[in-house]
Amino acid sequence: MASSAAAIVSGSPFRSSPLIHNHHASRYAPGSISVVSLPRRVSRRGLSVKSGLIEPDGGKLMNLVVEESRRRVMKHEAETVPARIKLNRVDLEWVHVLSEGWASPLKGFMRQSEFLQTLHFNSFRLEDGSVVNMSVPIVLAIDDDQKFRIGDSNQVTLVDSVGNPIAILNDIEIYKHPKEERIARTWGTTARGLPYAEEAITKAGNWLIGGDLQVLEPIKYNDGLDRFRLSPSQLREEFIRRGADAVFAFQLRNPVHNGHALLMTDTRRRLLEMGYKNPVLLLNPLGGFTKADDVPLSWRMRQHEKVLEDGVLDPETTVVSIFPSPMLYAGPTEVQWHAKARINAGANFYIVGRDPAGMGHPTEKRDLYDADHGKKVLSMAPGLERLNILPFKVAAYDKTQGKMAFFDPSRSQDFLFISGTKMRGLAKKKENPPDGFMCPSGWKVLVDYYDSLSAETGNGRVSEAVASA
Repeated sequence: MASSAAAIVSGSPFRSSPLIHNHHASRYAPGSISVVSLPRRVSRRGLSVKSGLIEPDGGKLMNLVVEESRRRVMKHEAETVPARIKLNRVDLEWVHVLSEGWASPLKGFMRQSEFLQTLHFNSFRLEDGSVVNMSVPIVLAIDDDQKFRIGDSNQVTLVDSVGNPIAILNDIEIYKHPKEERIARTWGTTARGLPYAEEAITKAGNWLIGGDLQVLEPIKYNDGLDRFRLSPSQLREEFIRRGADAVFAFQLRNPVHNGHALLMTDTRRRLLEMGYKNPVLLLNPLGGFTKADDVPLSWRMRQHEKVLEDGVLDPETTVVSIFPSPMLYAGPTEVQWHAKARINAGANFYIVGRDPAGMGHPTEKRDLYDADHGKKVLSMAPGLERLNILPFKVAAYDKTQGKMAFFDPSRSQDFLFISGTKMRGLAKKKENPPDGFMCPSGWKVLVDYYDSLSAETGNGRVSEAVASA
C-alpha cells in the first residue's frame, strides 16, 4: 500500500479578520455537491480503487502539543504568564481534541470569524478558496471578571482544576458569547434540558476567547484507557502498518450488539466486493462528556473488548480507539463533526444510521430530529465531498433465525426491535435478551454496570476520569 504520512504544521490557514471575497471568484455551490454512496454490488470491470489514506482537512494534520525538547522552556513560560483561565472537564476535552488534530485545520479555540462561519455555514473557507466542514463551535467561555483580569494581554495560560498549566493560548481575541443564538443554531431549539447546553453553555461566561494553542504535554486521563486513545496521527500509522487500502469508521456511544456487528461486517464484505483488498474498521467510541443515562466509557470499553475476544468482530481487521470529543446530541449538525473528525483520522468511509447523534426532545414526548435527516445531511454537507457516506440498513432481531438480521418489511411480524431503553431495562433487571442479540460476555458487562450503580453511587452514575496534561 502506498503510505501517506501526515504533515505536522504550526501555522494557521485561517484569516483571523472578517472574510471578504471577490464576487467573481469561484464559490462553493451546494447544488454542485457530488453525493457518494456505496452501491450494493459493483462490477470489478473498470473499477478504480485508490490505495493510500485520505488527506486530512486542509491537507495537513495539526499537532498542537509542544515538542518534548521545548517543554521545560514552555512550562516555565506558562508559569510566568500573569493571566490564567481555569478549565472545566468539557474545556479539557476540547483541548485534547484540538491538540491532536481531530479538528484540523483549526489550531486553537475559535476566534470570532471562525465561530461565525461555523455557526452560520457549518464550514470554513480556507485561503486557497477550498471549503472544510466544521459544524460545531469549539470555543472557550470566560466571565466578566476573567475578561477584566486578562486586560490587554495577548496570551493566557490555561490550567486544570488544581492550577496545573495545561496550555498557552496565544494571539488571543475576546468577543461576545451569543448563547441563545449558539444554542438555537446548533440544536434547532432553545428548549430547556439539552444536556450539553446545560453543562457547557447556559451557565458559562458571557465572553468567548479564541487563539492559537500550545499544549504543554499530551493529554492523559490515567484511567487505564489511555492505551486506547490513539491520536489521528497514531491511527494513520496503525492503518499503514496494517496495510489498509480503505478505512471505514463506525461512531457509537452505546454498547455494541450483534446488529451493530452485522452492519460493520457487511460493510467490509461490500468493500471487498468493490475491489478493496484490506479494508480496516475503525471502531471509534465517543469518550468525552455524555448525558447521565448513557453507559460510562470505562464500562463500554470493557464491553467492546469482550466483543473482540468473542470474535463478533475480527481483531485483525478492527482498530478500537477512543474519540475524545464531548457529545452534544445535536443530530444532523453534530454528525457532520463526527464525520469530519474521522477524515482527519484517516477514514474515507463513514457508516451512518438512524437518527445519528440524536436524542428525545427534552420537554416533549418525541424525537428531537427526523431519523433520516442525519444521513441525508451528510450526503450534502459542505466540505465532506471526499468522504464516502454509507447509510446502513435497519437491523433487528429475526425470531425465525434467532439472530440479528437486516429487516425485511415483507415479513415484519418475524422481527423484534429491541430499543436502547428496552436493552437497559433488561440489563437493570438482570434479564437476558434473546439469544443472538449480544455476545454473552458483553451482555454480562452491561448487567454488571447497572448492578454496580446502587453499590457505588446510590443509584447514581459512576464518575468518569478527568483529563490532565
